[in-house]
Amino acid sequence: MGKRRCVPPLEPKLAAGCCGVKKPKLSGSGTHSPGNQSTTVPGSSSGPLQTHQHVDSSSGRENVSDLTLGPGNSPITRMNPASGALSPLPRPNGTANTTKNLVVTAEMCCYCFDVLYCHLYGFPQPRLPRFTNDPYPLFVTWKTGRDKRLRGCIGTFSAMNLHSGLREYTLTSALKDSRFPPLTREELPKLFCSVSLLTNFEDASDYLDWEVGVHGIRIEFINEKGIKRTATYLPEVAKEQDWDQIQTIDSLLRKGGFKAPITSEFRKSIKLTRYRSEKVTISYAEYIASRQHCFQNGTLHAPPLYNHYS
Repeated sequence: MGKRRCVPPLEPKLAAGCCGVKKPKLSGSGTHSPGNQSTTVPGSSSGPLQTHQHVDSSSGRENVSDLTLGPGNSPITRMNPASGALSPLPRPNGTANTTKNLVVTAEMCCYCFDVLYCHLYGFPQPRLPRFTNDPYPLFVTWKTGRDKRLRGCIGTFSAMNLHSGLREYTLTSALKDSRFPPLTREELPKLFCSVSLLTNFEDASDYLDWEVGVHGIRIEFINEKGIKRTATYLPEVAKEQDWDQIQTIDSLLRKGGFKAPITSEFRKSIKLTRYRSEKVTISYAEYIASRQHCFQNGTLHAPPLYNHYS
């Protein structure tokens, strides 16, 4: 079993990308390009990891990551498009509401839409929201269309206060993901926004000490040039790609820029950290329903969307 690991709190934060374009299933060779995506999870009491460096091969971006966690206290919710009200999401695997409340809420996604909307239309940024401002590692993901194609996904493994963190990574993921052109006003109606909060970081005993569909994983390895690299996939990536553990590890090595043949012995040299995530997603239509007092006749209008915050 992995050991829960607590490390010094907040380190300098840098962006990390762990979402990508959907790709066909990998063969067991692990030589194909990675496909990736993003998700989230809240509140555990475990702590951060030390700083690591990572080059995402899909973007060429170099990332430094530090992990840290915060407490959780509010239920996960989804927008009701008819009323604009927030209602509880069903619990995973039929678990009862007696389980620990989650931190991530649909209002966090609405706030991300507010930030993006105000930026694209040149309005002042929205006022600070009312949800918790506790620090978490976080990712913001944008997808588009009926098939929910990835349109941007960037986050940080440094714990950030949610108000400033979501605002920053809303715009970074929407406008600065080097795999895609910046999002535009015209794309807003087709967008889906996901917020992911990361928790429960544990050192794994080996590269197979994690479960597909349950854990996100972050690997540290020494590449063929003797340079330390890291790369991560959020918990849903392997399941959505229908990968097993070996395929996921090999894809993640390629994502991290490892170009040499991948052997069983090399996999054993990997240092793996597993984590969990809370995620919530809403569509633009659900967002509009929650902000209907800011719109008239289905048309976007000034004033900016921040008036609903007290």
